[in-house]
Amino acid sequence: MTSTQTWSAIVQLLRWNHPAGRLILMLPALWAVVMAAKGQPPLPLIVVIVLGSIATSAAGCVANDLWDRNIDPQVERTKARPLASRALSVQVGIAVGLVALTCAAGLAFYLNPLSFGLCVAAVPFILLYPSAKRFFPIPQLVLSLTWGFAVLISWTAVTGAIASITWLLWGAVVCWTLGFDTVYALSDREDDIQVGVNSSARFFGAFAPHFVGVCFAVTAALLGAVAYLEQLNGSFWVMWLLAVVGWGLQTRRLLQPELPRSAYGKIFAQNVWLGSAILVGLITGYLPII
Repeated sequence: MTSTQTWSAIVQLLRWNHPAGRLILMLPALWAVVMAAKGQPPLPLIVVIVLGSIATSAAGCVANDLWDRNIDPQVERTKARPLASRALSVQVGIAVGLVALTCAAGLAFYLNPLSFGLCVAAVPFILLYPSAKRFFPIPQLVLSLTWGFAVLISWTAVTGAIASITWLLWGAVVCWTLGFDTVYALSDREDDIQVGVNSSARFFGAFAPHFVGVCFAVTAALLGAVAYLEQLNGSFWVMWLLAVVGWGLQTRRLLQPELPRSAYGKIFAQNVWLGSAILVGLITGYLPII
């Protein structure tokens, strides 16, 4: 391979050619930092959180592809990934993963001791959650708990402590992640059955769309509870209602029979926009009403 081809493969390994997955991790972290700072988060911390999310998700993608390098060739959606197609060697994959983790660690030193400790606690989840599909019936739950660290780290980076309301936001993120990642898993369900790995889409079977709907409903309820306790203004509720309608339409779409595989990827990507609507609502929800 030429150097250009190698760098292109590394970009694909880190999923930088598919930004939806990077943004959807960043959003919960930004939700948390905006709420913890009452709508006025410090800009340097925002930069650290954005860069940290990119580095952390990169490390997670590499860990996932290292675990699945012999499974991915059997799955239509993943067979062209660089480690699966052998465009990159395992050694290169490990090196890229270590660089991503080192960058994330360097950024973590900017944070206070509690946030730094939470960063350290998240590492085993990041590195091991891809293996959960081999022994745990709902591996998407493990990913959701991993995603939840974004809330805890960002919140404590502002306040230095975890409050009761932090757990409500954490619960919303865990449920949202469980919902949209089950949607993602639905596109691979037939392949996963053939390969013999677990997923929430397999576990819930015909009821998987209903499960996604419940996850989104709980997400909306918890976000509403957080906003009520924080006494956010009406602009948040407009964005919240937009997200609720979006999640409702997605659930309705999932309940339709014989959806093409491409539909699941589109629904997953739509959650970036719905999560962004919540972020806009949180930012504007703290503004004084004139």
